[in-house]
Amino acid sequence: MKRKTFTLFSIILVAIICIIFLNIGEKEASFREVKANGYRNINPIEKAPVTVDVEVTGKNAILLDKDTGRILFSKNGEEKIYPASTTKIMTALIALENGNLHDYITVGNEAALKLQGESTAYLAEGQVLTLEELLSGLLLQSGNDAARTIAIHIAKEVGNNPNFSNEEALAYFAGLMNKKAKEVGAKDTHFVNPNGLHDPNHYTTALDMTLITKEALKNEQFQQLVSRETYSDGKVTYHNTNRLLKKNDPYYFEGANGIKTGFTTEAGRCLISSVSRDGRNLLSFVFHSTGKGVYSDTIALFNAGLGLNQ
Repeated sequence: MKRKTFTLFSIILVAIICIIFLNIGEKEASFREVKANGYRNINPIEKAPVTVDVEVTGKNAILLDKDTGRILFSKNGEEKIYPASTTKIMTALIALENGNLHDYITVGNEAALKLQGESTAYLAEGQVLTLEELLSGLLLQSGNDAARTIAIHIAKEVGNNPNFSNEEALAYFAGLMNKKAKEVGAKDTHFVNPNGLHDPNHYTTALDMTLITKEALKNEQFQQLVSRETYSDGKVTYHNTNRLLKKNDPYYFEGANGIKTGFTTEAGRCLISSVSRDGRNLLSFVFHSTGKGVYSDTIALFNAGLGLNQ
């Protein structure tokens, strides 16, 4: 009798142990799945099979339905790329989250860091501008000097250290950029500067840029800034480099309302664009293209996406 009782007890004990291990295994598998797809929980992007059939000359491209988060087209979307001045989307996002459009900022001696031939907002040391004016110079005219002034100001404010050197402030700001990239799930992105000038350690992917851009577009002030063809307030005037927004331009696209151009020799021509038309809101990401191709690619993607049945 004791032997039978012991045997029954052993069987029950083994069964309990098996159930425990099965549950642990399921939890571990679930954890691995969440970890592998962590960006979905932060800012969902639906990596479904491509929906639109379109020829794109750019090396990397994505068409995203902004409202559903569904990728409608992808070409080398997870390949490492250099973002050039599309970097400034993240720079603006950090600035808007940590500053006020009406804050007054004095341009410091970082104005002397300006490189010959780089895109510029024509800032001069001692000039006093609002954050809105600087962001307009950053996002519309793509001024690298505006990027540095914004980054240094925000770094000193957030780091609570007005004595940061320019180098220290720019490095601190890059840290803020990388922290934000991780928060939105951009796991294959690393920034080293606020303007996108080429550096082998300054890289991203088209997919990561969809996450960063979607996050930036949650900010209404960002939306308003990138949708302007021109910003002028009597003190400064900046013109948008995005030809999709210019009504007299051959590449004008009805409903286009942003977002950012980019170019370096290593990155090629880059363009992140948005359009709202016929109840659809689409985002296009084209990288490593040509001066004409970056626009023809974007227009082809938008036309294909807008032509889909909802």
